[in-house]
Amino acid sequence: MTEQQPYELLQRYADFELRRYPEHTVAEVEVDATFDRAGNAAFRHLFNYISGNNMARQSVPMTAPVLQGAAPSREPPSQKVQMTAPVLQQGPLGGGPAGGGEPDGGAYVVSFVLPTGMTEEAAPVPADPRVTIRAVPGSTAAVVRFTGRGTEADFAKRNRELQEALTAAGLKPSGAPRFARFDPPFKPWFLRRNEVIQDVAPDQAARPSAES
Repeated sequence: MTEQQPYELLQRYADFELRRYPEHTVAEVEVDATFDRAGNAAFRHLFNYISGNNMARQSVPMTAPVLQGAAPSREPPSQKVQMTAPVLQQGPLGGGPAGGGEPDGGAYVVSFVLPTGMTEEAAPVPADPRVTIRAVPGSTAAVVRFTGRGTEADFAKRNRELQEALTAAGLKPSGAPRFARFDPPFKPWFLRRNEVIQDVAPDQAARPSAES
């Protein structure tokens, strides 16, 4: 069975879960493609890496999910508006319509989460210069899960719903959302698991309005 990225469930809200993800390590590739094509464009590089195309000739077990998000260089900064009462802050989340940006392609980072316990230092050095290894700090995130094909339109709809639910819950998003796919393309589309993962401000814990 494919190992899945671990997390701690902090609270279950009506429309999303609040989770704590521990520090972990990813292998990732940046690609210029449309949202729907980015995963395929990056997959070969990442799959070859875990299959032994690295300096140690070491195979690395595959885990789930495969993550996709806007490349850091393309993430638009938050846009501050003129101060009113209350104080508001708004801005696109970046990375095409799923994040509020332009629909015709851009830079995306697609990541494989490496097995639990594999640090950045212990991970095999990639032989492919397009593959990079990065340590990701732990974070608190709001997550909405859904089944389906996991297209840009699917993620866009769920992301809008998640952002609205966060506002209603009084939770503040931090950074751009990530889009997670758990299943291979040969699995029936109506059974494929997908998630939108949105980090929230680290000092925000579960609220009394959440469901147990």
